[in-house]
Amino acid sequence: MATLGNNIIVQVQSGNNWVAVAAARTDEIQVDGELMEVANKTSGQWRQFIAGRKTWSVQTNHLVTYAANIREMLQTGTRVKLRIGPATMSTGEYVTGFAWIKSQKLSAPINGLATGVIVFQGDGALE
Repeated sequence: MATLGNNIIVQVQSGNNWVAVAAARTDEIQVDGELMEVANKTSGQWRQFIAGRKTWSVQTNHLVTYAANIREMLQTGTRVKLRIGPATMSTGEYVTGFAWIKSQKLSAPINGLATGVIVFQGDGALE
Protein backbone atom coordinates (compact mmCIF):
# COMPACT_ATOMS: atom_id res chain seq x y z
CA MET A 1 0.00 0.00 0.00
CA ALA A 2 1.28 3.49 -0.83
CA THR A 3 2.35 5.80 1.98
CA LEU A 4 1.16 9.40 2.14
CA GLY A 5 3.91 11.97 2.52
CA ASN A 6 2.38 13.38 5.68
CA ASN A 7 2.99 10.01 7.34
CA ILE A 8 6.80 10.42 7.06
CA ILE A 9 8.16 12.73 9.76
CA VAL A 10 11.63 14.28 10.15
CA GLN A 11 12.49 14.97 13.78
CA VAL A 12 15.47 16.68 15.44
CA GLN A 13 16.64 15.60 18.89
CA SER A 14 16.42 18.35 21.50
CA GLY A 15 17.69 17.12 24.86
CA ASN A 16 15.78 13.90 25.55
CA ASN A 17 12.89 14.86 23.26
CA TRP A 18 12.31 14.56 19.52
CA VAL A 19 10.89 17.68 17.83
CA ALA A 20 9.29 17.42 14.39
CA VAL A 21 10.31 19.95 11.75
CA ALA A 22 7.14 22.00 12.08
CA ALA A 23 4.66 22.47 9.23
CA ALA A 24 6.68 20.35 6.80
CA ARG A 25 5.26 20.37 3.29
CA THR A 26 7.87 18.20 1.60
CA ASP A 27 10.67 16.02 2.95
CA GLU A 28 13.29 14.68 0.56
CA ILE A 29 15.65 11.94 1.73
CA GLN A 30 18.53 11.00 -0.54
CA VAL A 31 21.11 8.24 -0.17
CA ASP A 32 23.93 8.08 -2.71
CA GLY A 33 26.42 5.30 -3.26
CA GLU A 34 29.82 5.75 -4.81
CA LEU A 35 30.87 3.43 -7.62
CA MET A 36 34.57 2.74 -8.05
CA GLU A 37 35.89 1.50 -11.34
CA VAL A 38 38.02 -1.62 -11.19
CA ALA A 39 40.35 -3.12 -13.74
CA ASN A 40 39.74 -6.67 -14.84
CA LYS A 41 41.82 -8.38 -17.49
CA THR A 42 38.87 -10.56 -18.53
CA SER A 43 36.37 -7.72 -19.06
CA GLY A 44 38.08 -6.43 -22.19
CA GLN A 45 36.65 -3.13 -23.28
CA TRP A 46 33.80 -3.15 -20.75
CA ARG A 47 34.02 -1.09 -17.57
CA GLN A 48 33.31 -2.76 -14.23
CA PHE A 49 32.53 -1.23 -10.84
CA ILE A 50 32.37 -2.12 -7.17
CA ALA A 51 30.33 -0.40 -4.46
CA GLY A 52 32.13 2.31 -2.54
CA ARG A 53 31.17 4.63 0.28
CA LYS A 54 27.70 6.05 0.87
CA THR A 55 26.39 9.47 1.78
CA TRP A 56 22.94 10.76 2.73
CA SER A 57 21.08 14.02 3.06
CA VAL A 58 17.64 15.29 4.00
CA GLN A 59 15.93 18.40 2.72
CA THR A 60 12.75 19.63 4.33
CA ASN A 61 10.51 22.33 2.88
CA HIS A 62 8.17 23.82 5.45
CA LEU A 63 5.84 26.68 6.23
CA VAL A 64 7.33 29.29 8.54
CA THR A 65 5.03 29.11 11.54
CA TYR A 66 6.35 32.03 13.59
CA ALA A 67 8.86 34.85 13.33
CA ALA A 68 11.34 33.00 15.58
CA ASN A 69 12.11 30.72 12.62
CA ILE A 70 14.32 33.56 11.35
CA ARG A 71 16.46 33.25 14.48
CA GLU A 72 16.79 29.50 13.97
CA MET A 73 18.76 30.18 10.78
CA LEU A 74 21.71 30.92 13.08
CA GLN A 75 21.90 27.15 13.74
CA THR A 76 23.40 26.57 10.28
CA GLY A 77 26.65 24.69 10.77
CA THR A 78 25.35 22.83 13.83
CA ARG A 79 25.49 19.03 14.19
CA VAL A 80 22.15 17.49 15.16
CA LYS A 81 20.65 14.02 15.51
CA LEU A 82 17.76 13.21 13.15
CA ARG A 83 15.06 10.58 13.30
CA ILE A 84 13.05 9.85 10.16
CA GLY A 85 10.09 7.52 9.97
CA PRO A 86 6.37 7.00 10.29
CA ALA A 87 4.23 9.50 12.18
CA THR A 88 3.65 7.00 15.01
CA MET A 89 7.39 6.44 15.61
CA SER A 90 6.42 3.72 18.08
CA THR A 91 6.85 0.87 15.64
CA GLY A 92 10.63 1.12 15.44
CA GLU A 93 10.43 1.52 11.67
CA TYR A 94 12.50 4.68 11.68
CA VAL A 95 16.12 5.51 10.93
CA THR A 96 18.42 7.80 12.88
CA GLY A 97 21.69 9.51 12.18
CA PHE A 98 23.77 12.57 12.89
CA ALA A 99 23.74 15.38 10.34
CA TRP A 100 25.05 18.88 9.89
CA ILE A 101 22.63 21.71 9.16
CA LYS A 102 24.24 22.57 5.84
CA SER A 103 21.99 25.40 4.72
CA GLN A 104 18.71 27.14 5.43
CA LYS A 105 16.59 29.35 3.24
CA LEU A 106 13.61 31.54 4.09
CA SER A 107 11.27 32.89 1.41
CA ALA A 108 8.77 35.54 2.47
CA PRO A 109 6.78 36.85 -0.49
CA ILE A 110 4.55 39.88 0.02
CA ASN A 111 0.94 38.70 0.51
CA GLY A 112 2.06 35.06 0.46
CA LEU A 113 2.95 32.35 2.92
CA ALA A 114 6.50 32.38 4.24
CA THR A 115 8.33 29.12 3.54
CA GLY A 116 11.63 27.69 4.60
CA VAL A 117 14.08 25.04 3.44
CA ILE A 118 16.58 23.20 5.64
CA VAL A 119 19.28 20.96 4.16
CA PHE A 120 20.81 18.38 6.50
CA GLN A 121 24.03 16.66 5.34
CA GLY A 122 24.51 13.23 6.89
CA ASP A 123 27.56 12.70 9.10
CA GLY A 124 28.21 8.98 9.30
CA ALA A 125 25.75 6.13 8.94
CA LEU A 126 21.99 6.42 8.67
CA GLU A 127 20.88 3.48 10.78
